[in-house]
Parts: sequence; structure tokens; C-alpha cells
Amino acid sequence: MSDEYELLAGVPDESAYLHLRRASGLSPKSPEQARAALAGGWAACHVRHVPSGRTVAMGRVIGDGGWYFHVVDMAVLPEHQRRGLGDRVLTHLLDVIRRDAPPGAYVSLMADPPGRRLYERHGFVDSAPHSVGMVLPSDA
Repeated sequence: MSDEYELLAGVPDESAYLHLRRASGLSPKSPEQARAALAGGWAACHVRHVPSGRTVAMGRVIGDGGWYFHVVDMAVLPEHQRRGLGDRVLTHLLDVIRRDAPPGAYVSLMADPPGRRLYERHGFVDSAPHSVGMVLPSDA
């Protein structure tokens, strides 16, 4: 990560969070959802573009602090992609888990196809056929 970027521990502000989700292709959320999400995480970091002062990347870990740790909200603005920012965010989050979580923590994530290589480089593997990720659609 070059000197034009600064990694900061903690969550971005609400407006930056909402913008990053929309602009990076994650599902948009309401301000109410953002406030609850940002208050309810276990670990987080974001990247600030020093020349502009804008938040351009983020990631969070949610979980119970004892066993389950789930990586979420990995996002980099399109114009700042391919500069190692996602790698730096994920490295920081995994370092926090390794440092602060109990031994044997269960770390998981749901990967979109564009992020798959990043997660594989950090040691993540497909859980199938042992287990299969599932979701409950919001209209169910």
C-alpha cells in the first residue's frame, strides 16, 4: 500500500460506509441498518486516501468473540482497486483475529467471484462438500 493511503483501525463513518457499499457493488443498506451494523461489529478497519481525505476501502469482522468470526463488508471503490487495498484490509482483520481471538477460532466469509483469489491467497478454502453456505432470502 503506497503512502497515498492510510489504514485506520475501526469503522468508517456512516456516510462513507453507505457510499462504499453502493459504489463497490455490495447491496445498498439504509442509514438505520448502517448504524446498527457499525455499532455491532467485533473488528473493523478502513483505508483513507490521504490526498482526498476520502474513505476508499473497508472491511469488518462480526462474531461472538469466542468461536465464530465472519469477515464482512469487504469493499474497495472501483477507482482504487488493483492497488493492494483489499489485501491490506484483510491482512489487518486476520491479524486482529489471530492476536485477539481464542485459539481455534472459526473464521468464515461469503466470497463474491471477484474476491475469491484474494481470500484464497490468505488461506481460505471452499467449505464444500463438508458444509455449504446458505442464505435465507429476505422475502422468505
